[in-house]
Amino acid sequence: MTNSSTFCPVYRDLEPFTYFFYLVFLVGIIGSCFAAWAFTQKNTNRRCISIYLVNLLTADVLLTLALPVKIVVDLGVAPWKLRIFHCQVTACLIYINMYLSIIFLAFVSIDRCLQLTHSYKVYRIQEPGFAKMISTVVWLMVLLIMVPNMVIPIKDIEEKPNVGCMEFKKEFGRNWHLLTNFICVAIFLNFSAIILISNCLVIRKLYRHKDNEDYPNVKRALISILLVTAAYIICFVPYHIVRIPYTLSQTEVISDCPTRIALFKAKEATLLLAVSNLCFDPILYYHLSKAFRLKVAETFTSRKETKAQKGKSSCENDA
Repeated sequence: MTNSSTFCPVYRDLEPFTYFFYLVFLVGIIGSCFAAWAFTQKNTNRRCISIYLVNLLTADVLLTLALPVKIVVDLGVAPWKLRIFHCQVTACLIYINMYLSIIFLAFVSIDRCLQLTHSYKVYRIQEPGFAKMISTVVWLMVLLIMVPNMVIPIKDIEEKPNVGCMEFKKEFGRNWHLLTNFICVAIFLNFSAIILISNCLVIRKLYRHKDNEDYPNVKRALISILLVTAAYIICFVPYHIVRIPYTLSQTEVISDCPTRIALFKAKEATLLLAVSNLCFDPILYYHLSKAFRLKVAETFTSRKETKAQKGKSSCENDA
């Protein structure tokens, strides 16, 4: 592995990607901070969907902590110990965010589907207590899969440029990494089916009511469902198309150098799309959470009123 990596410059020319990761980080941290403030207000309604969205926000916070380290490492200016830390910890945080986001988006989609197609009945999954319990189970499951990648002992290798994270792993670490990837793809496929089926059922239901007198509310609900579906497809589908062949190139099942370089670039590009969910999520909070929407309206309305009052008082003073 080390010899082939020496002669095949896979892990270089990452600087163009870092600018886009930096942009995602800036937009995402602003949106996440505002969302965290809105969700922590005392008058926020703790409905089931809000619980899933708060968990989604918590996963986004992990991603905002990880992205600056990835940016510094990819720019090639990180010290050696920080590069090791990235491979062991922050790279795993990125994937923890990804799969928590996928799972909680699935629960949000199920909740919206049941609300709109079976509004006369409340299912167990819609109860706040059950939502908290299942959220805890999801966190434990994802951490159980991912954390071993952080704690499995790594090799001491000579400091050098353009080193890949796989080069630090011993045989057991590589095997666990491979197993983790296939488990994560299975999670993606199963929860993708849940999201797409739930959203298609809702879209069909809403489309039947397009001539209803309550059309503005129907249209708003339809837009929110289409946003969830579009954001999910854009962010997560391209990455998982690339992930399996890229993993095979990491373990040298695919050993052709140009192919490995192409797969690595494709992985970085699609990973950029995957982490861009950090930018999309505040939009989803706005459309899916009434409490969040009211808090946004209250914030910006109060600012406008304050400016209007200042303008009025200044005019009175001039008079």
